[in-house]
Amino acid sequence: MNEIASLLTSVRDRQPLIHNITNQVVTNFTANGLLAMGASPVMANAEEEAADMAAVADALVLNIGTLTTPQVNAMLKAGQAANQKGVPVVFDPVGVGATSFRNMVALRILEEIDVSLIRGNAGEIAFLAGADAEMKGVDSAFQGDGRRIAVEAAKQLETAVVLTGEEDVITDGNSLYLCGNGHQLQTKITGAGCLLSSVTAAFLAVGGDKLSAAAAAVSYYGTAAEFAASASDGPGGFQSAFLDALYQVEEEGWRKKMQLKRVDG
Repeated sequence: MNEIASLLTSVRDRQPLIHNITNQVVTNFTANGLLAMGASPVMANAEEEAADMAAVADALVLNIGTLTTPQVNAMLKAGQAANQKGVPVVFDPVGVGATSFRNMVALRILEEIDVSLIRGNAGEIAFLAGADAEMKGVDSAFQGDGRRIAVEAAKQLETAVVLTGEEDVITDGNSLYLCGNGHQLQTKITGAGCLLSSVTAAFLAVGGDKLSAAAAAVSYYGTAAEFAASASDGPGGFQSAFLDALYQVEEEGWRKKMQLKRVDG
């Protein structure tokens, strides 16, 4: 796991430019979180410049949390430009399964863009895999086997999948990582999952092995949440402490708390 932990240093040394076309609820938190960890965020969602920005970025994040038609057009143009330049694309299908418009957009993105990785909760990943999943707004009520759903989705969609929950699953459909890092307070603040998608993009930007880079991102993020929870009494303090922890976590402290297991076959 030493090689995985070293990716954090690579992110901080290279300061990859992460282009986020994301939802209006989490824009500020996402930008601050990326800055805290050592990456460089840009939030360019105008259709007129999205492709140009994606082409010079080190990774692109597409998040469908608060969709508008102009934003969808920007996402498609940015995704296609990123594909042409070999820039990794992370897709966060927030609330997919909740409305027909959201479902249509998610399917268009997956059909028209070569997505490097999908990061979502169990209900979102289950929907994309064709399984029954109940959504409450943008939250998931899915109670099935997260490992099985993640593997099925990765195989069907031919991409890497990060399914976050009580146990995080990171898989390409063949091998998988299981991650036990994290804290319940992550579910009590807005944007924890969205920021993780962008943090994962930062690790993908510097890591050669996509699966290991994604696993590193999830474990680092969960470890920061554990440190933040120990320094706060509730969601308000946690959110502030979490940004501090993303900045403060170092390789050595992370290795001591890392709960990451690889399962092959």
